[in-house]
Amino acid sequence: LASQPIIQGIPLGQARSSEIHHESVEFPFNCSNLVNYPSVFEPKESSTNGTCPDYFRWIHQDLKQWKSTGITEDMIERGKPSADFRLVIVNGTAYVERYRMSYQTRDVFTIWGILQLLRLYPEKVPDLDLLFFCGDDTVIKKRNYKGRYAALAPPVFHYCGEKAALDIVFPDWTFWGWGEVNIKPWEKTLRAIKKGNERIKWEKREPYAYWKGNPLVSRDRRLSFMKCNLSAKHDWNVRLYKQDWGQEIQGGFKHSKLEDQCTHSMTLMIQPKYHDFFSRSMVPMQHFWPIRRKNRCKHLKFAVEWGNNHPHMAEAIGKAGSKFIEEALTMRNVYDYMFHLLNQYSKLLKFKPTIPPNAQKLCSETTEQGLWKEFMVQSMVKSPSDKPPCALPPPFEPQAIQASLDAKENKTRQTKTWETEYWKKN
Repeated sequence: LASQPIIQGIPLGQARSSEIHHESVEFPFNCSNLVNYPSVFEPKESSTNGTCPDYFRWIHQDLKQWKSTGITEDMIERGKPSADFRLVIVNGTAYVERYRMSYQTRDVFTIWGILQLLRLYPEKVPDLDLLFFCGDDTVIKKRNYKGRYAALAPPVFHYCGEKAALDIVFPDWTFWGWGEVNIKPWEKTLRAIKKGNERIKWEKREPYAYWKGNPLVSRDRRLSFMKCNLSAKHDWNVRLYKQDWGQEIQGGFKHSKLEDQCTHSMTLMIQPKYHDFFSRSMVPMQHFWPIRRKNRCKHLKFAVEWGNNHPHMAEAIGKAGSKFIEEALTMRNVYDYMFHLLNQYSKLLKFKPTIPPNAQKLCSETTEQGLWKEFMVQSMVKSPSDKPPCALPPPFEPQAIQASLDAKENKTRQTKTWETEYWKKN
């Protein structure tokens, strides 16, 4: 593409803000007792918040490994080498022991999010002791905890999970803002996305698949993915743009806003290895179009052709995906997911949590400055909830999980059949 910039400057894996560095051991949160905040959760009489979205059922599945054994102090100790920090909540107050620096400010904003949960539901989050990993790949592999070793698996919270891992999936830090790339807190971002949806009518949009990002992250997959771009030999109906990190860092990522990119459009999802806390309840051909990893250029071309030939159906899938995000992934639901996950986790503890000797007490007073402080102020919970959390639905029956997987596979297989017929004719 003529407009495709060249990658220059600092790669994502090395990017650091020139304004703020996080080299100290302590987190930038104070407890000066100068802030007067209600410490009691008092919902209105007869108030209700309904039943939680269906994806909350996965909480039970993610904790299933420890249902029969419970979680012991020894498990926590064994999990320390896999964790970036340890979080302990005692009597509604959070304490954190950091083991190593995480990438950028992932740990800082994750902790900030948990502090906001304590403000939303004061005195409701039970005492607990957990480990958290802020990296990309999963760390607790199932293959290491089979048979007689199953009872030794350490519980480690993480932003994603996969079929081959036991990591406990938790909402990622970006819901409270990703300052390094100027992604604002989720409530503000979601409002901007809704507004962006109305900017260009569906029938006026470019009839191509679009992607913009850094191909040097997940290098093996993304560099091969870039081969699907427009060239002198092929047009796979795909337009891929390399992110110019040097230029974007200097400009504050003003040209990378989520609300400016393909909103309300049908998402083409290349078969993922990982899942986050909500994505397991998204359905192919209802919320997105599935793309298989092998021969992805051909799959992408057909998906775009199908969408261009079935504009109303493609538009419906795009809108259903947007509706799922707008309604099921509200910030209130994010907090309720956190609440129920931590509550169910605490029930598995076989010991009484105590404050580690080297832990730092944390409160929602920050010493941060600049964009980080701005995002924290924007995402701060201003007052306790006047409603209880939504009601946690029961676990999936084993046959229900398999039935769901089979249904998704059948929908994916249908697209494969359509594509086979397409390539026979073209």
